[in-house]
Amino acid sequence: MSSFVAAAVQMRSGRNVADNIDAAATLIRAAAREGATYVQTPEMTNLLESNRASLFQKIVAEEEDPGVHAFQALARDLKIFLHIGSLAIRTGETKAANRGFLFSPDGALVSRYDKIHMFDVDLPNGESWRESNTYERGRESIVADLPFARLGIAICYDIRFPAIFRSQARLGAQVLTAPAAFTRQTGKAHWHVLQRARAIENGAFVISAAQGGLHEDGRETFGHSLVVAPWGEIVAERDNDEPGIILAEIDTAKVAEARRRIPAIANEQAFDPVEVDGLAEAAP
Repeated sequence: MSSFVAAAVQMRSGRNVADNIDAAATLIRAAAREGATYVQTPEMTNLLESNRASLFQKIVAEEEDPGVHAFQALARDLKIFLHIGSLAIRTGETKAANRGFLFSPDGALVSRYDKIHMFDVDLPNGESWRESNTYERGRESIVADLPFARLGIAICYDIRFPAIFRSQARLGAQVLTAPAAFTRQTGKAHWHVLQRARAIENGAFVISAAQGGLHEDGRETFGHSLVVAPWGEIVAERDNDEPGIILAEIDTAKVAEARRRIPAIANEQAFDPVEVDGLAEAAP
């Protein structure tokens, strides 16, 4: 099988875990009714909480997490591959993981992925984020074999680090993913170009479900969930920050076609970086 219907779920997760799970489940069910066999939700599907103390009052270990259990059952009930962009999962007394999950149509956990790159930035509008104060970074990039495609898994800020996606493409990934909670400021400036760049340079589809709008904890996210084709064209977009779904047919034959046209992966060469002192004195 080289073709399948994919869906990206756009959310506005808040501070109540149960409400967020219910909101996600409603949209996932809608996507399945529309024929999607792969459904992706955004980063932090279960909770967007900027207050660290409140966050740790609400999150639990993976084996106890209500979202893990609910989404596992939902994948089984709907007979879909369900990619939960990420959940906040407690890993210790004062540490958590920003962890993505991929469930199969029989409810099995295919893979988990812990976000590698922490969003530690100070933005021009005064926003300051230090994910590394709360979340432990992952160390493994994941490529999962599905019946209809090889899937590369990443999360949000990872999209700014091309090496992850190139390594996945070298392993044969045909569909790359970066479910996100992009800030409004950075999303407006960079969201589309980053998604399209990762698609073009790897000759791959990119599917990125997003958080959107003004959240209960005061942050604003950009929305605009996207599906980008291997030649760089946007084939589906939720062109706003409102909750909802987008769907697109993913034909992996287009990946092979794009990689034949521009064999960038095959043409890639190793090189040695060399520094030259431009201020050296000219020879007499």
